[in-house]
Amino acid sequence: MCQCYNKQCIAHYSIKGMEKVMIKRFEDIEAWQEARQLNNMVYELLKKPCCQFEFCLQDQIKRASISIMANIAEGFERRTDRSFAQFLNYAIASASELQSHLYVALDQGLIDTDEFEQAYEKITRIKGLAGAFIRYLRKKDRQS
Repeated sequence: MCQCYNKQCIAHYSIKGMEKVMIKRFEDIEAWQEARQLNNMVYELLKKPCCQFEFCLQDQIKRASISIMANIAEGFERRTDRSFAQFLNYAIASASELQSHLYVALDQGLIDTDEFEQAYEKITRIKGLAGAFIRYLRKKDRQS
């Protein structure tokens, strides 16, 4: 367990099998990295001609996807583990919102089953990483 909690070191352990990884900035967080990849995937899906006329749904999908990344980044900059954990919860909620929007896109024929499954799987992974990080932060909070 990390004993040097300060602005430079938020955690010495990533969720990748609990191997030692220094997290100094939000870009070092695996869940944020995966959310960035997801965001790029979402933007590519929405470039399809059939999506161009679904402005409201397209906007909702983009906002939910962006919100995942933003909440992880914003939470990292909070002063306490409790606040960081809360923003990770917001990221998980945004991820679930995105999954729901993707069902609408699938049902309306805007994306195909393979695209849906790839995105859904990526979102599920992000939710798992964020959830594991929350558990780590809460355990660390209880031990201090």
